[in-house]
Amino acid sequence: MNRLYFLNICLIMAGSACAPTAENQTTTQEILWYDSPAVAWEQALPLGNGRLGIMVFGDPNKGHIQLNDDSLWPADLGWDEPAGTPDDLAQIRRYLMEGNHQAADDLLVEKFSRKDVIRSHQTLGDLFIDLDHNQITDYRRSLDLQTATSTVSYRTNGYLVKKTAFVSEPDQVIIVDIETDHPDGLNGVILLSRPKDEEVPTHTTRVEGHDLIMEGMVTQRSGVFDSEPAPILEGVAFQTRLHAQHETGVLQAMDGYLVVEGIQRLTLQVVNHTSFYHDDYAAENERVLNRIKDKSIADIHRDHIQDHQQLYQQTFLDLGGSALDVLPTNERIAAVKAGQVDPGLEKLLFQYGRYLLIASSREGTNPANLQGLWNPHIQAPWNADYHLNINLQMNYWPADVTGLGALNKPLFAFADRLIDNGKVTARKNFGCRGAFVPHATDLWAPSWMRARTAYWGGAISTGGWLSRHYWEHFLFTRDTSFLRDQAYPAMESIAQFYSDWLIEDPRDSTLISAPSTSPENRFVTASGYNAATCLGSAMDQQVMDEVFRYVLEASSVLGITNGLTDTIEKQLAQLRPGFVLGPDGRILEWDRPYEEFEPGHRHMSHLYGFHPGNEVTHQRTPELVDAVRKTLDYRLANGGAGTGWSRAWLINCSARLLDGEMAHEHIQFLFQKSVYPNLFDAHPPFQIDGNFGYTAGIAEMLIQSHELGVIRLLPALPSAWPKGCVKGIRGRGGLTLDLSWSDHQLDSVRIQSAVNQTITLIGPGMEEDVVLQSDRDWNYKKP
Repeated sequence: MNRLYFLNICLIMAGSACAPTAENQTTTQEILWYDSPAVAWEQALPLGNGRLGIMVFGDPNKGHIQLNDDSLWPADLGWDEPAGTPDDLAQIRRYLMEGNHQAADDLLVEKFSRKDVIRSHQTLGDLFIDLDHNQITDYRRSLDLQTATSTVSYRTNGYLVKKTAFVSEPDQVIIVDIETDHPDGLNGVILLSRPKDEEVPTHTTRVEGHDLIMEGMVTQRSGVFDSEPAPILEGVAFQTRLHAQHETGVLQAMDGYLVVEGIQRLTLQVVNHTSFYHDDYAAENERVLNRIKDKSIADIHRDHIQDHQQLYQQTFLDLGGSALDVLPTNERIAAVKAGQVDPGLEKLLFQYGRYLLIASSREGTNPANLQGLWNPHIQAPWNADYHLNINLQMNYWPADVTGLGALNKPLFAFADRLIDNGKVTARKNFGCRGAFVPHATDLWAPSWMRARTAYWGGAISTGGWLSRHYWEHFLFTRDTSFLRDQAYPAMESIAQFYSDWLIEDPRDSTLISAPSTSPENRFVTASGYNAATCLGSAMDQQVMDEVFRYVLEASSVLGITNGLTDTIEKQLAQLRPGFVLGPDGRILEWDRPYEEFEPGHRHMSHLYGFHPGNEVTHQRTPELVDAVRKTLDYRLANGGAGTGWSRAWLINCSARLLDGEMAHEHIQFLFQKSVYPNLFDAHPPFQIDGNFGYTAGIAEMLIQSHELGVIRLLPALPSAWPKGCVKGIRGRGGLTLDLSWSDHQLDSVRIQSAVNQTITLIGPGMEEDVVLQSDRDWNYKKP
């Protein structure tokens, strides 16, 4: 174990039952490791500082490090909103009233969607360190989550080589440090490159002294529809600067690369800046290198570890270990695929999700996208952009509950931009006040629909789901300044749009969302058409109910009363319920019991109000909890949860059902079907939301605080976790909790509260009302 980490965490946890001990020291070592290099990208190991990311492959001879920057996107060309008008919206609604779903779907896409340009996040490129090594023995490749450091070590001809890599947030630099005791030293070449964009070069390289410089501008020659010839979309410009330092030997500059001869220690400092963040991005690279020129690598590494651990150490988890703990990570995954249970690996994946969020979402950066920020492509799967019908939101599910609430800041900053843009779209396209938020967007936060089909691009409820995160952050922190200054304005904008969007259904006078979809799913009409739009899908109705309730609650906290609060309070009473049961007792996904085109669909959008929402609870609506279970059982019986993030959602839903065995069954399935060797989530292909959703699911099994005034401890504890502990996990209401358990019973609980409050505490073997005070801890020990 890293000595600095061990000492720090022991000091933090002094007196806690959840501190590393001789008994559990093996399971507290949170390291991914392998005895062979990565061959595929999904085997490489990720590092990042929120803005910059790298993937370390670890080949002794062809050392490949793939590079990323979160701002590498084609240009913002300032496209206007689509041509749709309120009159077009009225026509779509008439079609739906007539039962003409096909005409409604077609007109929604024709008038309200921009289909001509789809922009993708792009790779920064590749660093190759080609060394002349042979007769390789004692190979080991690892990623230490506690220090955010990758290490590759091996022997060549019996002599040790050690390669260390990390990405520093305090110093904004990528460090690659290579040492050897071989008498011939290190010999080889260093190259920077970037993939072509449809056979067209995207960069130039040159050498200045011992600096290798790669420069270019993002272009996009694919992803452009309905336009011939396709325009070339120039975009963000960048400069990558590699500064090489060495001990002994010779470093020679050649035409576009560096030659290494007889060097015992080679240190590469790699910086990158772009025109998105800086007008003079090249000068910013020089400034960063000048700032660290007199700083030792040891000091840069020390500051990096300290910065990382201030976040990472907020939450500690131990689920026990097994004989599998000593195996390489890929072999542990293989063992679980073969049917074994590995609580230590489950804990490792939990902390890996936290690690990935720290590495891809820092204050001042862009939020984590569909791939976090790790992307080897010019044209990424699903553009590695921001999908808001679950994916971006799932990225941030684990933030507050696992002590990483500060990492929400990029999400809120981006959402603020998107909501500002959405005010224009709401007014121009729909004739509504407030803000419209689309199902997908990109770096520039355009707010118009971008769908070629209504079923995956016609979502209306995405803005409400996004605004939920503002409210949740307030519930976890009880920060009224945040609520007043940032959360309430965003939530109010979304509520105002929904207030104007709702129409009265002439069939029963209830208020409904129309047109309305259930994200990416379809139903079959009587004519056999696979339709998307309807009159009030379950998800839309649930989300709008939730948004109105939360705005009213926030208004009460802040002492706000205005025309909007008066209106939505009345609309709430008239809103059609979001949970309606069909003839078989399942929850209807659309406004009536249509035939389902895909009964095992990966989205479970009609359960939004159960999870992540809190409209359905065991205390208030037990009959709806039973309906949720029937709905999930039906989905699964028809092949549901076929993707990694969908499986992660099921872990969370199972935990909300208080069914630890069901949750753990889906954990096993996730490892067996949806995890790559480097523990990245396999959609497939790689999509990072499954990692984040998994981490949130583990937390949901350990603590639940979504029921008003109720905290459930170990609510979904499976038989596979008979003994364990968690420290620093958070609960709504400004709570921080430490728990330990054995024989599936609570041994100890410690609760810190940011505010004075009374809660009902429910856990294995205990249920009591507890008075919490902000100036003292509450403690429980099993008699």
